[in-house]
Amino acid sequence: MGSGKNMWKISFHKSPSHLLLLKKQNHTSIPVEFLCPLSGSIMADPVIVSSGHSFERNCVHACVSLSFNPTLPDGAAADFSVVIPNLALKTTILSWCRQHLIDPPKPIDFYSAEQIVRKLIPQLPANELIRTPSEVSVASSEDSVTPRNGRFTPLPLTTRPSCYSSSSSTCDVEISSSNFSEEEELVVKLKSSQIHEQEEALVSLRKMTRTREETRVYLCTPRLLSALKSLISSRYSSLQVNAVAALVNLSLDKQNKVKIVRSGIVPPLIDVLRGGFQESQDHAAGALFSLSLDDQNKTAIGVLGALPPLLHSLRSESERARHDSCLALYHLSLVQSNRVKMIKLGAAQILLGMVKSRYMLGRVMLVLCNLTASAEGRAAMLDAGAVECFLSLLSHGEFESPATQETCLAAIYGLSYGGLRFKGLAKEAGTDEILTKLLEKTESNPSREKIKRILEVLRKKHEDEEEVNWEELLNLDDDLSRTHSRISG
Repeated sequence: MGSGKNMWKISFHKSPSHLLLLKKQNHTSIPVEFLCPLSGSIMADPVIVSSGHSFERNCVHACVSLSFNPTLPDGAAADFSVVIPNLALKTTILSWCRQHLIDPPKPIDFYSAEQIVRKLIPQLPANELIRTPSEVSVASSEDSVTPRNGRFTPLPLTTRPSCYSSSSSTCDVEISSSNFSEEEELVVKLKSSQIHEQEEALVSLRKMTRTREETRVYLCTPRLLSALKSLISSRYSSLQVNAVAALVNLSLDKQNKVKIVRSGIVPPLIDVLRGGFQESQDHAAGALFSLSLDDQNKTAIGVLGALPPLLHSLRSESERARHDSCLALYHLSLVQSNRVKMIKLGAAQILLGMVKSRYMLGRVMLVLCNLTASAEGRAAMLDAGAVECFLSLLSHGEFESPATQETCLAAIYGLSYGGLRFKGLAKEAGTDEILTKLLEKTESNPSREKIKRILEVLRKKHEDEEEVNWEELLNLDDDLSRTHSRISG
C-alpha cells in the first residue's frame, strides 16, 4: 500500500445526511464552498488551515489526531500546521440557511469526525506505521524517525503515533482474554524493587501502547497509573524517560485524558518538565500538550502549576519541547483563568519577544490571539508594544503562511477592543495607512474582512462621546490635584 510518509489520494463523497438535506429542501445545489471536503456536509464550525482550505473544525482535529494528511480532489495537499476560525464563511453559511429556510447546521462531534476520517484512511500492513513529525513519545533516541515531508504538524495533537491494521476476531478474543493478566503482570513488575524489572515493564508498556490503540484503553487503570506515577520521579534516566513516554502514549486516547489528570500524575509530570532529564522534558511537554486537549483538563492543569514551566520551556534547547510547550499553552489559554495567570507570569512580553525574533511565529501568534480575549491580556499587550510589533510584521509581509497573517490580523482586531488607548497607539503607528495598502493587495476574503473591521473601528466616531480636548482635560486634572492638596492640608 506504500509508506506512511506518502500523502494519501482519496475520493470524497457527499455524506448521506447531506444528500438527504438536498432532497428534503428541493434545492438544485448547495454552494460547494459550504461543504466540508471530508464530511461532505455543510460546515457549522468552519476553520481555515495553512493550505487555504476550509474544513469542519473537528474533522481537522481528527485528521491531525490520526496523523492523516489528505490530498483533496483538486490535487492540493491539506496543511494543518495552523488552524484559524473562518468567521466570514460561518456568517455566510448561516445567512444562506436563513434565506433558504434551512435549519443551521450542527457541529460534528469529535468522535463522529474521527469515524469519518478513519473510513478515508487506506488500510496499512500490520507492521507499517504512520508517524507524526514531532514524535514526542513514540520513538526513543535509539528509534528515531525522520519527519514526514520535513514539516511539523501541530494542532491539535502532534504526539500521536497512528498504527492501523485490520483487526480480526482472533485478535479480539486474545485481547479480551489477556487484558487482566497483561495489566497484572505489568503492575507487579513496575512495583518491583528490582530496577531491571521496572525498566523491562516500562519498555514493554511503551511498545504496547505505541502500536495497539485498544491497549491504551484497557491498560489505563488506577493501579497502573499509580505505579507509573512513582517511576516518573525516578532518579534513573532510563526509568524516567520510559515512564513519561509511556504516559504520553496512554494519553493519546481521548477516553484516558481526564482519567490520567484525576490520578494525580500531573504534579510529578510538571516536576520533570522543570528539572528532569532532557528527553524526559521533551516527553513531559508532549504529555501536557496531549492532556490539555480535553476541555475538562484545561483549568486543572493550570491550577496545578503547569503554566510557569511551560513558558520557561519556550526557551528550551530542545525543539520538541519548545513546539509542544507552545501548543500546550495555546490550548490552555482558551480558558480565561489560565489567560489571567499567563499575563501575571509575563507571557505577553515573552511571546512578543519571540514574535520579534520571528521564531515559531504561527504558533506564538495563536497564543497571543487567545490572550486578546481578556481585558488583562489586551492591557499587557498594549503595554508591551504589540500594536507596533504586529504592524511591522504586516508592513514587511514576514509570514510563514497566509494563515499566520490572518492570525496577526485577528490579534490586532482583538486588541481593538482596548478602546481609546488602542486607537491612540494605532494612529501613532500608522495603522490606517498600512492596512489600507494591505487591503488593496490581499485576496483572501477572511483577511480582507478582518482588515475592514479594524479600519472601521479606527475610523468610527463614538456617538456618545464629545470630541476630547486632551490639553483641557490635563489642565483640569492639575486643578483637581491642587484642590485635593488644599483640602487634605
